[in-house]
Amino acid sequence: MSSSPLTFYNSLTRSLEPFVPIDPRLVRLYTCGPTVYNYQHIGNMRAFLFADTLGRVLRWKGYPTKHVINITDVGHLTSDADAGDDKMEKAAAAQAKSIWEIAAHYTAAFKEDVARLNIDPPAEWTVATDHIPQMIAFAKRIEQDCYLIDGGLYFDTTRVPDYGSLARAVSDAGESRIDPVSGKRHPQDFAIWRRSPPGEQRQMEWDSPWGKGAPGWHLECSVMSLQHLGHPFDIHTGGIDHREIHHPNEIAQNQAFCACDDTGARLWMHNNFLVDRGGKMSKSTGQFLRLQTLVDAGFHPLAYRMMCLQAHYRSELEFTWDNLAAAFTRLKRLVIARDALRARDDGTLKGDAEPYLARLEEAVGDDLGTPRALPVLDELLADKRLSPATRLQALDDFDAVLGLNLTTLTRTDLRVRPVTAIVTEADIEDQLAARKDARAAKNFARSDEIRDALATAGVEVMDGDALAWDWKLTL
Repeated sequence: MSSSPLTFYNSLTRSLEPFVPIDPRLVRLYTCGPTVYNYQHIGNMRAFLFADTLGRVLRWKGYPTKHVINITDVGHLTSDADAGDDKMEKAAAAQAKSIWEIAAHYTAAFKEDVARLNIDPPAEWTVATDHIPQMIAFAKRIEQDCYLIDGGLYFDTTRVPDYGSLARAVSDAGESRIDPVSGKRHPQDFAIWRRSPPGEQRQMEWDSPWGKGAPGWHLECSVMSLQHLGHPFDIHTGGIDHREIHHPNEIAQNQAFCACDDTGARLWMHNNFLVDRGGKMSKSTGQFLRLQTLVDAGFHPLAYRMMCLQAHYRSELEFTWDNLAAAFTRLKRLVIARDALRARDDGTLKGDAEPYLARLEEAVGDDLGTPRALPVLDELLADKRLSPATRLQALDDFDAVLGLNLTTLTRTDLRVRPVTAIVTEADIEDQLAARKDARAAKNFARSDEIRDALATAGVEVMDGDALAWDWKLTL
């Protein structure tokens, strides 16, 4: 790959910056992972698709990467602003299960979604409860910047310079999301260690110098990122909501830990919200869209990946079923175009695809501009000046970056059966064969009759496909 520069948007400076790795031999990347108290909604999954695209671009550009994603199984409260009940404890009580069972179930479900979206697994999954001794040691080291109240050990945010500079929030806006806690010196101060309430035993609690209890949510990511990636490391990613409180608190801890102005990561990158017509995607209402919801409606998971790639990661992305359907259609057309090339491929390399690869590099090198890269791929596949083998070879490069699994995805894979469908695939294929015979015999009335009957059963017949007859279930 060429040496043209990568440019990424740094949330710390609110500007585009050339990417310069700390060590070109290994770029170190940390992504805030899920709190495994429930299934992840599709808005959550956008953050991991963004981080995956970032990692893919870095590797495609020739940088080996070490990517770490954490699993939060303790400490995250029902308010991201450091208040309320522990999400894990609350879910365990609601489902009458142990907190360990809750964590295991939803961790497995999350990793299944990661695989279905063709997200490359990280070099390491780090689990919060595997790092309790390290969290206590970290807290001891920054104890001089903390104070003890009845609720536990709290960090004094006035002890570090420019607290909250990542959020760029003025005092009123920053404080409006933070619930008051008795004994806190400043509204922005946050828990490093939470004491278990008197007379109450949590399912997850540990002995510490500040009493029996559990770590604060913000502490976990500082400990796991610095332990597994070193200090400083290259890039820290997460959703834009983390930019307001969680990541400023991480930075404050990191600065106290190293007794310096270093924020822990050189570059902080955030994806914007996925929104529906009711606002940003959220689990707080108890009703939300998860990846399985899309599959149950008849969409392949990679249709959602395509929908995300069509928008820039820093732009809000509106979810509608029409938008998802359009992305699904675009994915199918890519697979059809690839199959057409394979049918004509004789192995001869002819023509130069480098201009297309240069345009791909320019697009994704400019702050992961995947919306600009996708039309380039369309042009490449349609360019008859290049032999099929040349185009297919270049397609591998595009797929390495976009992660749409275009080298192995089949049209049969894309026939996702909605849970409400009542017609069988065998029936569909029989009817399509009969329709093909009718059209060959120029019995167009019979052909239309079969098409209309299939439509009534929820099967949309896609005519005009030169490769083979195709269909999709619409129910």
